[in-house]
Amino acid sequence: MMERKGTVLWALFKTAVFTLVVPGSVGVLIPRFVLLDTGGTYRLPAAEWRWIGLVPLVAGACTYFKCAWDFAVTGLGTPAPMDMPRRLVAKGLYRLLRNPMYMGVASFVVGQAILFGSVAVGVYIVCVWLICHLFVVFYEEPTLRRKFGAEYEEYCRRVPRWFPRF
Repeated sequence: MMERKGTVLWALFKTAVFTLVVPGSVGVLIPRFVLLDTGGTYRLPAAEWRWIGLVPLVAGACTYFKCAWDFAVTGLGTPAPMDMPRRLVAKGLYRLLRNPMYMGVASFVVGQAILFGSVAVGVYIVCVWLICHLFVVFYEEPTLRRKFGAEYEEYCRRVPRWFPRF
Protein backbone atom coordinates (compact mmCIF):
# COMPACT_ATOMS: atom_id res chain seq x y z
CA MET A 1 0.00 0.00 0.00
CA MET A 2 2.79 2.42 0.92
CA GLU A 3 4.59 1.65 -2.35
CA ARG A 4 1.45 2.53 -4.37
CA LYS A 5 1.02 5.77 -2.41
CA GLY A 6 4.61 6.74 -3.21
CA THR A 7 4.09 5.82 -6.87
CA VAL A 8 0.94 7.95 -7.05
CA LEU A 9 2.64 10.93 -5.38
CA TRP A 10 5.60 10.64 -7.73
CA ALA A 11 3.23 10.42 -10.74
CA LEU A 12 1.35 13.51 -9.50
CA PHE A 13 4.61 15.42 -9.12
CA LYS A 14 5.79 14.47 -12.62
CA THR A 15 2.35 15.33 -14.02
CA ALA A 16 2.53 18.78 -12.39
CA VAL A 17 5.95 19.42 -13.95
CA PHE A 18 4.72 18.21 -17.36
CA THR A 19 1.61 20.41 -17.02
CA LEU A 20 3.68 23.52 -16.39
CA VAL A 21 5.93 22.83 -19.36
CA VAL A 22 3.70 21.43 -22.13
CA PRO A 23 0.04 22.43 -21.60
CA GLY A 24 1.33 25.55 -19.83
CA SER A 25 3.21 26.54 -22.98
CA VAL A 26 0.55 25.44 -25.48
CA GLY A 27 -2.41 26.73 -23.50
CA VAL A 28 -1.08 29.86 -21.78
CA LEU A 29 2.36 31.06 -22.86
CA ILE A 30 2.07 30.78 -26.67
CA PRO A 31 -1.47 32.26 -26.82
CA ARG A 32 -0.17 35.21 -24.76
CA PHE A 33 2.68 35.72 -27.25
CA VAL A 34 0.18 35.50 -30.12
CA LEU A 35 -1.99 38.13 -28.43
CA LEU A 36 0.98 40.42 -27.77
CA ASP A 37 2.51 39.89 -31.20
CA THR A 38 -0.67 40.77 -33.05
CA GLY A 39 -0.95 43.95 -30.99
CA GLY A 40 -4.68 44.35 -31.44
CA THR A 41 -4.75 43.41 -35.12
CA TYR A 42 -6.77 40.34 -36.05
CA ARG A 43 -9.16 41.10 -33.21
CA LEU A 44 -12.89 41.23 -33.36
CA PRO A 45 -14.61 44.42 -32.14
CA ALA A 46 -15.22 44.53 -28.39
CA ALA A 47 -18.51 42.96 -27.39
CA GLU A 48 -20.29 42.06 -24.18
CA TRP A 49 -20.75 38.48 -25.35
CA ARG A 50 -17.02 37.80 -25.19
CA TRP A 51 -17.32 36.87 -21.52
CA ILE A 52 -18.94 33.65 -22.75
CA GLY A 53 -15.34 32.64 -23.50
CA LEU A 54 -14.94 31.93 -19.80
CA VAL A 55 -17.18 28.87 -20.20
CA PRO A 56 -14.88 26.88 -22.53
CA LEU A 57 -11.83 28.29 -20.73
CA VAL A 58 -12.92 27.02 -17.30
CA ALA A 59 -14.38 23.79 -18.71
CA GLY A 60 -11.12 23.12 -20.54
CA ALA A 61 -8.99 23.70 -17.45
CA CYS A 62 -11.23 21.44 -15.34
CA THR A 63 -11.16 18.76 -18.04
CA TYR A 64 -7.38 18.82 -18.27
CA PHE A 65 -6.82 18.64 -14.51
CA LYS A 66 -9.37 15.83 -14.02
CA CYS A 67 -7.70 13.81 -16.78
CA ALA A 68 -4.19 14.50 -15.44
CA TRP A 69 -5.38 13.33 -12.00
CA ASP A 70 -6.77 10.11 -13.50
CA PHE A 71 -3.51 9.47 -15.38
CA ALA A 72 -1.51 9.74 -12.16
CA VAL A 73 -3.88 8.02 -9.72
CA THR A 74 -5.44 5.33 -11.92
CA GLY A 75 -2.79 4.89 -14.60
CA LEU A 76 0.24 5.50 -12.35
CA GLY A 77 1.85 7.60 -15.07
CA THR A 78 1.82 11.01 -16.67
CA PRO A 79 0.55 12.63 -19.87
CA ALA A 80 4.15 12.73 -21.14
CA PRO A 81 4.71 10.29 -24.04
CA MET A 82 7.94 9.04 -22.46
CA ASP A 83 6.21 8.30 -19.13
CA MET A 84 2.73 7.17 -20.12
CA PRO A 85 0.42 5.43 -17.66
CA ARG A 86 1.21 1.83 -16.70
CA ARG A 87 -2.48 0.97 -16.79
CA LEU A 88 -5.03 1.89 -19.44
CA VAL A 89 -7.13 4.78 -18.14
CA ALA A 90 -10.74 4.19 -19.26
CA LYS A 91 -12.64 5.89 -16.45
CA GLY A 92 -13.95 9.38 -15.86
CA LEU A 93 -13.91 11.49 -19.01
CA TYR A 94 -12.03 8.70 -20.78
CA ARG A 95 -15.31 6.77 -20.87
CA LEU A 96 -16.71 9.45 -23.21
CA LEU A 97 -13.78 10.03 -25.55
CA ARG A 98 -10.23 8.82 -25.95
CA ASN A 99 -8.53 12.21 -25.90
CA PRO A 100 -10.29 14.46 -23.38
CA MET A 101 -7.01 15.96 -22.19
CA TYR A 102 -6.24 17.36 -25.66
CA MET A 103 -9.82 18.58 -25.93
CA GLY A 104 -9.49 20.26 -22.54
CA VAL A 105 -6.42 22.22 -23.60
CA ALA A 106 -8.06 23.09 -26.94
CA SER A 107 -11.20 24.27 -25.15
CA PHE A 108 -9.08 26.40 -22.83
CA VAL A 109 -7.43 28.12 -25.80
CA VAL A 110 -10.74 28.52 -27.67
CA GLY A 111 -12.04 30.26 -24.55
CA GLN A 112 -9.13 32.69 -24.73
CA ALA A 113 -9.74 33.32 -28.44
CA ILE A 114 -13.37 34.21 -27.65
CA LEU A 115 -12.60 36.18 -24.50
CA PHE A 116 -9.97 38.33 -26.23
CA GLY A 117 -11.73 38.35 -29.60
CA SER A 118 -8.54 37.10 -31.22
CA VAL A 119 -8.75 35.56 -34.66
CA ALA A 120 -5.01 34.83 -34.45
CA VAL A 121 -5.45 32.70 -31.31
CA GLY A 122 -8.33 30.93 -33.08
CA VAL A 123 -6.07 30.11 -36.02
CA TYR A 124 -3.35 29.01 -33.59
CA ILE A 125 -5.60 26.48 -31.88
CA VAL A 126 -6.72 25.01 -35.21
CA CYS A 127 -3.04 24.45 -36.06
CA VAL A 128 -2.35 22.95 -32.62
CA TRP A 129 -5.34 20.61 -32.93
CA LEU A 130 -4.12 19.42 -36.34
CA ILE A 131 -0.66 18.68 -34.90
CA CYS A 132 -2.27 16.85 -31.95
CA HIS A 133 -4.46 14.82 -34.30
CA LEU A 134 -1.46 13.72 -36.35
CA PHE A 135 0.48 12.91 -33.17
CA VAL A 136 -2.41 10.83 -31.83
CA VAL A 137 -2.97 8.92 -35.08
CA PHE A 138 0.65 8.26 -36.01
CA TYR A 139 2.37 7.91 -32.63
CA GLU A 140 0.11 7.69 -29.62
CA GLU A 141 -2.48 5.17 -30.81
CA PRO A 142 0.06 2.73 -32.32
CA THR A 143 2.11 2.96 -29.11
CA LEU A 144 -0.95 2.28 -26.94
CA ARG A 145 -1.95 -0.65 -29.19
CA ARG A 146 1.49 -2.21 -28.66
CA LYS A 147 1.46 -1.54 -24.91
CA PHE A 148 -2.12 -2.55 -24.03
CA GLY A 149 -3.04 -4.86 -26.94
CA ALA A 150 -6.58 -6.24 -27.04
CA GLU A 151 -7.67 -4.11 -24.08
CA TYR A 152 -6.88 -0.94 -26.05
CA GLU A 153 -8.46 -2.31 -29.25
CA GLU A 154 -11.71 -2.94 -27.36
CA TYR A 155 -11.50 0.52 -25.80
CA CYS A 156 -11.11 2.08 -29.28
CA ARG A 157 -14.19 0.21 -30.51
CA ARG A 158 -16.27 1.52 -27.61
CA VAL A 159 -14.98 5.09 -27.26
CA PRO A 160 -14.61 7.69 -30.05
CA ARG A 161 -11.35 9.57 -30.55
CA TRP A 162 -12.43 13.23 -30.41
CA PHE A 163 -16.16 13.80 -29.99
CA PRO A 164 -18.35 11.83 -27.55
CA ARG A 165 -21.41 9.87 -28.60
CA PHE A 166 -24.37 10.35 -26.34
